[in-house]
Amino acid sequence: MTKGKLGSGGVALFTLCAVIGLDTLTAVASIGVCAVGWLLLTLVLFVIPYGKITSELSTTYPGQGGIYEWVHRAFGPRWAARTSWLYWINVGLWMPAVYILFAGILTELFAPELSLHWQVAICIVLTWLTVWICNLSVNIGLWVTKVCASLKMMVIFTLGIGGFCYAYHNGMANELSLNTILPSASNVSAFLPTLVFNVLGFELVATLSNEMKDVRELPRAVFLAIGITVALYLFSTLGILMALPEGDVGLLSGVIDTLRVLFGDLPSGTVIVKIVGGLTLLTLVGNMVAWTMGSSRAAAEASSEGELPKLLGRMSKRYNTPIGANTLTGMVSTVVIITYAVFADSADDLFWSVFAFSSCIALLPYLMMLPAHVRLRQDDPDRERPYRVAGGLWVQKAMVAQCLLVILLAIVLFIFPELSQFSVDWRYSAPVMVGVIATLVIGEMLVKRPLSQATGYTEAQSPLGQGGNAI
Repeated sequence: MTKGKLGSGGVALFTLCAVIGLDTLTAVASIGVCAVGWLLLTLVLFVIPYGKITSELSTTYPGQGGIYEWVHRAFGPRWAARTSWLYWINVGLWMPAVYILFAGILTELFAPELSLHWQVAICIVLTWLTVWICNLSVNIGLWVTKVCASLKMMVIFTLGIGGFCYAYHNGMANELSLNTILPSASNVSAFLPTLVFNVLGFELVATLSNEMKDVRELPRAVFLAIGITVALYLFSTLGILMALPEGDVGLLSGVIDTLRVLFGDLPSGTVIVKIVGGLTLLTLVGNMVAWTMGSSRAAAEASSEGELPKLLGRMSKRYNTPIGANTLTGMVSTVVIITYAVFADSADDLFWSVFAFSSCIALLPYLMMLPAHVRLRQDDPDRERPYRVAGGLWVQKAMVAQCLLVILLAIVLFIFPELSQFSVDWRYSAPVMVGVIATLVIGEMLVKRPLSQATGYTEAQSPLGQGGNAI
């Protein structure tokens, strides 16, 4: 793609495609009507400050590395390498969960008798389709994300409008009142941390800064995307809960079950359900394309600096796409799909086990990105900041601490979902915890190599500058 072709509208669409996940809509709806209150609380406590921090970092330090570059400047190459590793490997671990959902919806719609083994095969095919799209060119990848962002909005509007129409004619499936929508500790469930996971990814577009017309437009696009994202999540969650009692919302079949309730009695109801369900399937591919494009570029940048293995930095000579990182993402995804399929009793079990594990990994990079904002404010105060978060250093520290607390709470609840009831199901928690620890250990083995042995690179030679103390 020619430099400078991506305007604020394209940035917003790319961000919407990356952030809005139809794969977790039903998980949020499973919380019940109080999900509305929890989502609004998440907006205030996390999304808005996170969006402000992302906007300042993206406009002050634009570059292909994105989150990698910010952590590198703040804390040095070792922490930047750890961040890039987690940011990149998360996609390979999360992709199986998304495509397990794809196979589950496909089975629900078109092939009810399809076995789990065939569903696993579909997941593997979709994994390599994603890799192929991301290897082709940035232009094709961005086109896919724009189309899928539009399709996501169509699906969500269908669920929301259909839900309100259903409630008008048939009454609401759940009680909707001020008392029921308020956040309540008694309603905390295993799915609560998905609210935080659902609003991550606004920094992803920073890896495409070289494709933007003007990087200073990014804050406007980010906050536009934040507003649209929260509104769409609220709209779709309410639509689902107006049609289905909260106890009947399934992880894989929730969207399709809702569509059948909304349109099943119409003369062409079956056709509508299949069309909207088919659009939902396409959006899942777009979601993975967006995340693979961004995370692979961050990993390739770290590799080019000698901080991750050379293979991750292999670029296409024709399209300048990170084919090494993309291909390895596909390999990781394939291994995870096959491994978890051996132990899963059902598609629902397979989906949630993989999703919870990958979500923990997805949250970890933000434990380094957010403090980087404070460090760079402190160590690099004179740099021009096209967008600047209001407030002095103590305000920035308080904002970052607040966001970190939300992230840490989400990680704990992903690993120990029954902790609010003072109990632990080790059959579920142990595998997730072991997977997280194994991922961290593998990352340490990769980043502990002396930089000079990797590619002859030393910190002093870094084109990014000294950036902080190596750790």
